[in-house]
Amino acid sequence: MDWARDLPSWPNHETSKRLSVRPHKWHIQEMGTGPTLLLLHGAGASTHSWRDILPYLAKTHHVVALDLPGQGFTRAGSLRRCGLDPMAEDIAALCEAKAWKLRAIIGHSAGAAIGLRLSETMPIATRPDIIIGLNPALGNFQGIAGWLFPIMAKFLALNPLTSYLFAGQKLQVERARRIIESTGSQLDDHGLSLYARLISDRDHVEATLQMMAQWQIDPLLGRLDRLETPCHFITGARDRAVPPETARTAAASIANCELTSFPRLGHLAHEEAPQILSRLLVEILSERRA
Repeated sequence: MDWARDLPSWPNHETSKRLSVRPHKWHIQEMGTGPTLLLLHGAGASTHSWRDILPYLAKTHHVVALDLPGQGFTRAGSLRRCGLDPMAEDIAALCEAKAWKLRAIIGHSAGAAIGLRLSETMPIATRPDIIIGLNPALGNFQGIAGWLFPIMAKFLALNPLTSYLFAGQKLQVERARRIIESTGSQLDDHGLSLYARLISDRDHVEATLQMMAQWQIDPLLGRLDRLETPCHFITGARDRAVPPETARTAAASIANCELTSFPRLGHLAHEEAPQILSRLLVEILSERRA
């Protein structure tokens, strides 16, 4: 995504900043004062997925949303650092450079896995008090979620023409609608148009493919029973990308993890019903503080 061309029409663009912390040139959106919350989007998304939640949480918190390396408006210093462990390490370095003491990490899908790994990576004194995962991608997937990971993703990422072929297509809102609805969610035309813009951006597609190809989650899954940071997982029963059972299984392995489910929401629950999710997030944060 081009900073000069695309950012002026991007959600919450007035809060956007560029931060150069090795190895990446990060795009973050920062708003509010109070305890710090870090928002991590899922594979193939960007800060736009928090467009309605960010201002709500900023009423009571200092909120930072970032674009993952190479995705959205973040410029990756190396596309070799798009896997789970390297991204967690690089986000930890960003937090350290900015002296952010995190109250909580809120991650969607793969962003929840990054949040859990980040909590392991950070020094004890700066670890978050809680990890909140929205439809957390914490398992070996079936069905539509298979696109996120191994064999096909590795094949695509190793083909130097793939990102050009995918990005060269002029995606229309109707096509984006079919893609989003296949995950069990329904978005308005504005939300769909934002995904269409991302999917038609060559650099964004290439970084997303590299993330999928480099994703290795099995070591983290094997340590879930040793995680010390409390967690709260939120699922949408209609999620066809990451089945709700994935979160239930992971939650059962974690010593201190609660679970909330919404029967009528899908994979992008936080974009479908941002007010409902925002109120729940504030409630969870308030209960933990108490």
